[in-house]
Amino acid sequence: MFSEINAKLVAIQGELQKRDKYKAQLKDYQKELETIEDTLSQLRTQIESEKEEVEKLEHFSLTNLFATLSGTKDEKLTKEKQEMIAAQHKLDKAKKTKMEIDEAILGLNNKLLTLKNAEYEYQQVLIQKENMIKSSTSPFAAKVFELSEQEGALKAHITQLLEANDAGKRVERALSDAIRSLEKAENWGTWDILGGGTISSIVKHQHIDQAESDLHRAQTSMREFQKELLDVQETAFPEVNISGMLKFADFFFDGFIADFMVQGKIKGSLDQTRSHRAKTKDILLKLEAQSVENKKELEKIQNEKQSIVEKDDF
Repeated sequence: MFSEINAKLVAIQGELQKRDKYKAQLKDYQKELETIEDTLSQLRTQIESEKEEVEKLEHFSLTNLFATLSGTKDEKLTKEKQEMIAAQHKLDKAKKTKMEIDEAILGLNNKLLTLKNAEYEYQQVLIQKENMIKSSTSPFAAKVFELSEQEGALKAHITQLLEANDAGKRVERALSDAIRSLEKAENWGTWDILGGGTISSIVKHQHIDQAESDLHRAQTSMREFQKELLDVQETAFPEVNISGMLKFADFFFDGFIADFMVQGKIKGSLDQTRSHRAKTKDILLKLEAQSVENKKELEKIQNEKQSIVEKDDF
């Protein structure tokens, strides 16, 4: 009976840890949702404004006539169109991000529904535990239950570390893919500058497109990584600024249409992507070290509990 109650305690503690984790993640996603909705509103306003500017430049007027004669109209029109296309590009990315956040929120709400009775079940097991300790003739009963609670907490924490580690590895893979695409874009860009012609320019742009896709995947993975770290960061490595890293891909999407074809922009993006991969690897090493430490502590607790249970007078 002792082992059955112990197993229930460990299992329900894990469920409660999940519930708290999902609540923290949900709260963080809701903050992000507010931010991305503000961004969408701003971008839509910007696009409408720029559309009006383009239409003004395209329609005939005395001002347009003077601008045409002075040779400035085409330059202004091209600039306005570039800005409008760039804003539309960022709007498309923002819409995709909002959709991903909406899906994550829905998923977390569904998970929380499955855990709605966890607190009640935990209280019932605690009552059983208290009654068993009171009725037990063993002087070690309370100690066994105490060790079981420690065991449950450690098992839940190890699971959280593992889930965070898996999310971090997805970030690392996406960043590595982006680095490869950016390196290819940089190489083809150099060839383009040296007179590679139309083919080299087309291939460079293809690699830039792929890098953008890889970086959006990395940004999505980083968002998931950040949520997984919410419940382990304080104990594992409070000095890491995950929230700041979460915005790492914004530099890539900003001004993508207007100036990303400049070779220096490719190099700058490549340097920043490598830097964030290095930071991600550093976090993964810390997660692994924390996991090893927790596993050693868990083994120690399990051995202590086993030695008590095996006593002749238990």
